[in-house]
Amino acid sequence: MSLIGLPKHEIDTPALLVDLSALERNIERMARIIVREAGVRWRPHTKGIKTPAIAHMLLRAGASGVTCAKLGEAEVMAAAGVRDILIANQIVGAQKIARLVNLRQRADVVVAVDGVENIEALDRAAREKGVRLRVVIEVNVGMNRAGVEPGAPTLALAKRVAALPGLQFAGVMTWESSALRIKEEEEKRRVVLEALQRLTATAQMCRDAGLPVEIVSCGGTGTYWMSAFQPGITEIQAGGGVLCDLNYIRNFHVPDHEYALTVLSIVTSRPTPTRIIFDAGRKAMSAEAGPPEPVGIANVKSVGLSAEHGKIELEAPGASPRVGDKIELIVGYGDVTVALYDVLYGVRDGKVEAVWPILGRGKLQ
Repeated sequence: MSLIGLPKHEIDTPALLVDLSALERNIERMARIIVREAGVRWRPHTKGIKTPAIAHMLLRAGASGVTCAKLGEAEVMAAAGVRDILIANQIVGAQKIARLVNLRQRADVVVAVDGVENIEALDRAAREKGVRLRVVIEVNVGMNRAGVEPGAPTLALAKRVAALPGLQFAGVMTWESSALRIKEEEEKRRVVLEALQRLTATAQMCRDAGLPVEIVSCGGTGTYWMSAFQPGITEIQAGGGVLCDLNYIRNFHVPDHEYALTVLSIVTSRPTPTRIIFDAGRKAMSAEAGPPEPVGIANVKSVGLSAEHGKIELEAPGASPRVGDKIELIVGYGDVTVALYDVLYGVRDGKVEAVWPILGRGKLQ
């Protein structure tokens, strides 16, 4: 039975919903700031979206391409017709590299690198396949995960890349995550600027050495409205903010975004007048960044999740919601929650308007 046109509360639970109006407003806000006001390219990350239908909404709004975390996600986006794809992680191992150079025949894929052994393996595979693969060097500006140190170490690796016939040095990228949790606006801006100055200075060193730098990429949802305006930046990767979640607002202090992503659940038990049990636990949504927030339920004292159940404790007794009633919960951490579902229901004015397969789900390889 098609659910299109039916009230959202007729969807079986647990179910993942996106409010289409809120989604569209979030997309418009990000496109306006990044593309029209800052004047840089927008290559939104799909690791938290995983849905080609939304990726095409972003492209129609002005995005130039997408960013993916995993090769499998990039393959999904390419199969859905997305051409310009950055894989913002290192692709290592013979099997994955073979898939990567095959993907290069169907999409203009760019991959991040940070080591000599990896670039040599990529070069060999690209030459054997008869393709040329664009690469960007990941630069560590404070995240202390992957990446080459800025300055001379990055320049040295860039020269090695430029000398390999199967590769094309396209530029540099980073993630200024050290600024994420800073609440005070000016301090956050200072940390972002300091980090990105190391990136842009490194890009200039490459140019001064005669290496063309097309891409200087950075910026997640927690920093994009600052990062997009830093001189020398050419593109922003922020994408998860189009769905938004409690983590972005509470922990990363993202301004003026709306919660678009919710989980629909059914009340399965009211064992006491102050306790509500529902059928969406940790297998239905992530509590990693904090518990979800019930929509339209007053006097909430706490929300907790076990494997299969959720529990709301109220400050005072209440008769509603009753057993069998549907409730919605704002998602705590969208990236992990989206990855738990096969289908995303697009809802407008309380009715189902779209049913989208989450084709990037499970693409961990």
